[in-house]
Amino acid sequence: MADDNIEPDQASFDKGYSEDANQVNQDDLILQQSKNIEKEISDSIMLVGDKEDIMVLEQQYIGDEVYKGKVKDLARKYSNLRRTRPDGNCFFRSFGFALLESLYHLEFNSFRLIAEKSKDKLLELGFQKFTLEDFHDQFMEVVNLISKPETNEDTLVEVFNNKDYSDYVVVYLRLIASGQLQQDADFYQNFIEGNRTVFEFCRQEVEPMFKESDHIHIIALSTALDVGVRVRYMDRGDSTEAIAHDFPEDKPPQIHLLYRPGHYDILYPL
Repeated sequence: MADDNIEPDQASFDKGYSEDANQVNQDDLILQQSKNIEKEISDSIMLVGDKEDIMVLEQQYIGDEVYKGKVKDLARKYSNLRRTRPDGNCFFRSFGFALLESLYHLEFNSFRLIAEKSKDKLLELGFQKFTLEDFHDQFMEVVNLISKPETNEDTLVEVFNNKDYSDYVVVYLRLIASGQLQQDADFYQNFIEGNRTVFEFCRQEVEPMFKESDHIHIIALSTALDVGVRVRYMDRGDSTEAIAHDFPEDKPPQIHLLYRPGHYDILYPL
C-alpha cells in the first residue's frame, strides 16, 4: 500500500526557497534605490531655493509646446519663481515661507495674534499639550523673526533651510490644517473618499510628514489662518493658460503658488 505522507521533492523546495529569497533581495534593492534617490534629492535641492526668473521653467520643457505656452502665460503675470524640495512637504513649506515673506509688506501683528491663539484652539480640539507646545514655540520663534529690523529675505531663506526650524514650521502648519478640518468635520466629510472619517483622514493624510497635499489641505489651512491663496495649475489641460484657483474664493490672494503634478513652488506676481 502506498504511503500517503509523500515527502516534497528537495529540488522543488530549493527552487521555491530561492525564488522567495530573490523576491526579498529585489524588494531590498528597490527600497535601497528609493533611499538613494531621496538622498540625492536631499543633497542637491534646497528646502527653499533662491528666487529665479520665471522663464527658467522654459528650460524644463524644451520641445513641449503645451508646457512652453503655459510658461509664457505665467511670465505675463509673474516675475519670479522660488522652488521648494519635492519631498511631500512642498505645499506646507511653500505656504509657510510665502506667508512669512508677505508679512514684511502686510500687517504683521494681526497674523501674529492668529498664530499665537492657534495653540489654544488646537488644545480645545483635543490635541496633546506636551506634543503641541514644542511645535508652537518653535513656530512662533520663526514668526517673530519677521518683526526684527535685522531680518530680511536672506535670513528667512537661511531659517527655512535649517531642517530643524523648517520642519517644525511644516509640522505645526499640518496640525493647524488638521484642527480646522476636525472643527468643521461635517463640511469636510463630503470631500473625503475611502469611507474614512475626518479624524482618520487627518491622522493618515494631514498630520504625518511627507504626505502630499490636495485642495482640502489648502482650503483648511487658508481658512484657519485667514490667508488668501492663489494656486496656478500647470498641466496638460486644454487651456492655453495656467488656470488659477483661489482659496477661499472670496479673499484676495496673499500667497501665490505654482502647482505642477505632485509639486508646489512659490510664485511672485509682477
